[in-house]
Amino acid sequence: MDAKEAKEAATGKVRDLGAFIRDQRKTAQLSLRNLAKQAGVSNPYLSQIERGLRKPSAEILQALASALRISAETLYIKAGILEERDGDLAAAILADASLTEQQRRALLEVYLSFRNSDAGEPDAPAQADEPDQAASQG
Repeated sequence: MDAKEAKEAATGKVRDLGAFIRDQRKTAQLSLRNLAKQAGVSNPYLSQIERGLRKPSAEILQALASALRISAETLYIKAGILEERDGDLAAAILADASLTEQQRRALLEVYLSFRNSDAGEPDAPAQADEPDQAASQG
């Protein structure tokens, strides 16, 4: 890839990031002004980000993610700061613009509850220990 192609790829990524932020803002039913205020940036700057004219810093992406109630990691991936991990369902849920914020939260809650439960494994040793304790006490 030559310098011109690299520049075009970077410009395309910034444009895609801006479009993604705009889609997330519209999905969250926030005006440009409200999102800018919540994220602590100016209206013109946010407008330039959404149009792909400016590449925001990681700190600005964090503020936008917080205001949009999405994962900062999702924006970092879209901006090219982080590489996307294969099989990261949580990131896919957060990045899905067709879901409402309430749907995202519900899906993540269910998904994380399954991931965080050890499929009953902690109960198995406890059940095995109980008869031994009863035998040693009796």
